[in-house]
Amino acid sequence: MLITILLIAILLVFSAFFSGSETALTAASRPLMHQLERDGNHRALIVNRLFEHKERLIGAILLGNNLVNIFASALATSLLILLFGDAGVAYATIVMTLMILVFSEILPKTYAIRNSNKAALAIAPTVKAMVWVLTPVTATINVVVRGILKVFGVDYHAEDVFGSGAEELRGAIELHSGENKSIKQERDMLRSVLDLGEVQVGEIIIHRKNVTTVNADLAPAQLVAEVLQSPYTRLPLWRDDPDNIIGVLHVKALFKEIRTLGENLTGLDVLGLAADPWFIPEQTLLVDQLEAFRKRREHFALVVDEYGSLMGVVTLEDIIEEIVGDIVDEHDISVTGVSPRPDGSFLVDGDVTIRDLNREFEWDLPDEEASTIAGLILHEARRIPEIGQRFLFHSFRFEIVSRHRHQITRVRLTPPAQVRLTPPQ
Repeated sequence: MLITILLIAILLVFSAFFSGSETALTAASRPLMHQLERDGNHRALIVNRLFEHKERLIGAILLGNNLVNIFASALATSLLILLFGDAGVAYATIVMTLMILVFSEILPKTYAIRNSNKAALAIAPTVKAMVWVLTPVTATINVVVRGILKVFGVDYHAEDVFGSGAEELRGAIELHSGENKSIKQERDMLRSVLDLGEVQVGEIIIHRKNVTTVNADLAPAQLVAEVLQSPYTRLPLWRDDPDNIIGVLHVKALFKEIRTLGENLTGLDVLGLAADPWFIPEQTLLVDQLEAFRKRREHFALVVDEYGSLMGVVTLEDIIEEIVGDIVDEHDISVTGVSPRPDGSFLVDGDVTIRDLNREFEWDLPDEEASTIAGLILHEARRIPEIGQRFLFHSFRFEIVSRHRHQITRVRLTPPAQVRLTPPQ
């Protein structure tokens, strides 16, 4: 009897090992294991190879787990029938259910899920040996399973159509939670890196009305004066019409020429100093434009719409700022355009981009149809609103504060929580 009890205890330990192994290996971080393997960790290499043959791994673990559980239950039933007669079947069922549930399932799985990476590395060699020993049996079982699934029309090799690598990365980024400012910055940067393949340059451009351009036909002294007044190092040159961009002047090249000419600027040829303008369509994705900047070794491009009309400019710094946030230097004009109000609302300039608002305040305003807050209102309202008009779009309240001609210049924006607390009068 003591030998039977000891054997049952040993079987329960094996059951706990199988249960814990399944949880540890399935919950272990694949990115971490991949990095550890690259760093030369042999056990991480074994874990990754087990991941690659997941059906053999799961098959071997389930086979071993069921085998020891059934064997232990059979021994317990036999022992208790010997002691209590037919009532021993009921006693064995209750006792073994509790023993397996507590000591072979909950306890090892709880430990494994809380220490999944550590546990996976520890058990990897043993599980590898077990999988190798049981491979003939599990391979036979898999053949039977495939046959049964085929009868019912199920594709055994079908992939999960709902998941993708990008979605998994986004989910992992969202799990990187916390109110700490550094954590929020990291989360925003990681989101933005993934967004580079989805956001078009038209959504981040500096609009043409905010672009500083210079008339190439100005007198040399006047042209130099305008360049000096600008905070930018690259300035588009136009002739006859502000939309007719004929070159891009780099301030450094201009200053070198001025140094050569001295005080006499009569012979200053700005077109000879200017680079050819580089026009790109507004539909260009940020990831493609970033690569184009790298290949051409340029930092400045002019954005045109489908009709070839100038929409604005985009720079390498604009794309980098989409990842790391605003980069303000001593020459930048820093205007955020967003002012929080005591009642929880915000006064927002019409040209503030939706992406900046979403990133700053963790909102979810759509930016597919419009890139600015004014554009979103026009798209949703389908008309040019009057000052004082209020709209409720996407659970946000928008109130038109000021307008210049047909352009919405300032909006009072109230987030959903405040909208519910203070309904419009």
